[in-house]
Amino acid sequence: MLPGSKLPSVTFRTRVRDDSLGGPNPFRWQDMTTEDYFAGKRCVLFALPGAFTPTCSTYQLPGFEKGFADFQAHGIDAIYCLSVNDSFVMNQWAKAQGLENVQVIPDGSGEFTRRVGMLVRKDNLGFGLRSWRYAAIVKDGRVEAWFEEPGLCDNHGEDPYGVSSPDTVLAWLAADAQGAAA
Repeated sequence: MLPGSKLPSVTFRTRVRDDSLGGPNPFRWQDMTTEDYFAGKRCVLFALPGAFTPTCSTYQLPGFEKGFADFQAHGIDAIYCLSVNDSFVMNQWAKAQGLENVQVIPDGSGEFTRRVGMLVRKDNLGFGLRSWRYAAIVKDGRVEAWFEEPGLCDNHGEDPYGVSSPDTVLAWLAADAQGAAA
């Protein structure tokens, strides 16, 4: 997406803890919209091919989680990790990763991912439709900066990672802050 583009308005089906339900699984469905996540905030959004996958679990997600204070220092209010996985999977991945700072967004049907042009086939890995790896700085629902890994295509033989890394996004924020100060 180009800087200045508005994120598509989508409803995400999420599962949230509700202790008033009691029992061993006190979660309920809660619809969340693009506006719920992004309106009135400056955020980092990053998307990846799948929860529990190696690069996503070892580098990208932990890097954003550990660097949260640095992102906040550059005016970031929230960091969101989006994947074409359902809410059950995303919640368990967040739990397994011990997330406290990054929030997960389940794009189970791939609607948001399709509408931002990042839906790709990963049949070569047995994944089906998934997100291409990217990151964005989003201010009040509009793209400020876009970081897309090279080679966007179906069934890519590799999983490029670098352009959408926490370090790259943070470097852009630092340079942007320097430019604003000049």
